[in-house]
Amino acid sequence: MTTAAEGRQADQPHRPTLGPAHRLLGRFHFSGVIWYRLHYLGAAWVPDWLQGAGMVLFARVFVVVLGRIRVALASNLEPVLGPAGRVERWRRAYRTLLSFAQCATERYRRMAAKAPVQFVVEGEEYWREMVSGGRGAVLVTAHIGIFEAGAHLGAEHGRRPLHVVREEEIDPRAQAFVREQMTKAGSHVVTHFAGDDMRLGIELAEALRRGELVALQADRPRAGGRVVPTTIFGRPMPLPVGPAALARAAGVPLIPTFAFYEGPRRGREVIRAPIVVARTANRDDDLRVAMAQVAREIEWAIRERPHQWFCFRKLWD
Repeated sequence: MTTAAEGRQADQPHRPTLGPAHRLLGRFHFSGVIWYRLHYLGAAWVPDWLQGAGMVLFARVFVVVLGRIRVALASNLEPVLGPAGRVERWRRAYRTLLSFAQCATERYRRMAAKAPVQFVVEGEEYWREMVSGGRGAVLVTAHIGIFEAGAHLGAEHGRRPLHVVREEEIDPRAQAFVREQMTKAGSHVVTHFAGDDMRLGIELAEALRRGELVALQADRPRAGGRVVPTTIFGRPMPLPVGPAALARAAGVPLIPTFAFYEGPRRGREVIRAPIVVARTANRDDDLRVAMAQVAREIEWAIRERPHQWFCFRKLWD
């Protein structure tokens, strides 16, 4: 039953809108598995200098041909960076697409076990404090920077089992490819795809009570999923209620964790102050307050690296 603090998201607001180009190009559309495979092979086998040139080339091509995404990126950045003219809007979109290519390349390098990112970690004291004694935790992040690598690094601090919850890919063949590659990430990493299986929440809560870790992206509501109203940059930003509800049910903290790209094979992971979800008689308020804190952390991370915020659909008019 939907409560006063929660609503249901009718659509997935961050996923790119698929138009005629998707129907026309089919598997050659940017969401198709062919691009996933090409990027993986390039990250695994192409020399670094040629990878860099390729990323610049593809970012320049995509900023021209992906008109809806270009408009969305530029529009979403205006509350962060201020109004901009036409040339600056193109430049902002190009920089974001180039950052996306760089971060995705690091993801595929990790999958291929080829010289993974070396991170400088900030805020490690929060980690030690909140997971001491074998306590579980929900790592909350967003589609910012090298978000997947940051979650894996969190697990490696103590070699704890880590449950990573990912969105389903647009192309089922792309999802199968990602699933295959993620199984190579390590025996302590278990990848789940968010779907309609109601047992997933129970499984994750049980893992947290065993002292294991769960990594969730807290910035993208699923279609039909429950949300709580929050704001970022003074604009409405409904967030999924799941991270706070899961942490509250298991009695563990939320730990905001962001991994920024700092250069080829270099990253900066920032562990922010834990968020303790209250367990009062008013569950609605507990979840609303916790997700409002998560929204502030996401806002901080976007301000830190605005061109590493990968939201490919226009959020506000």
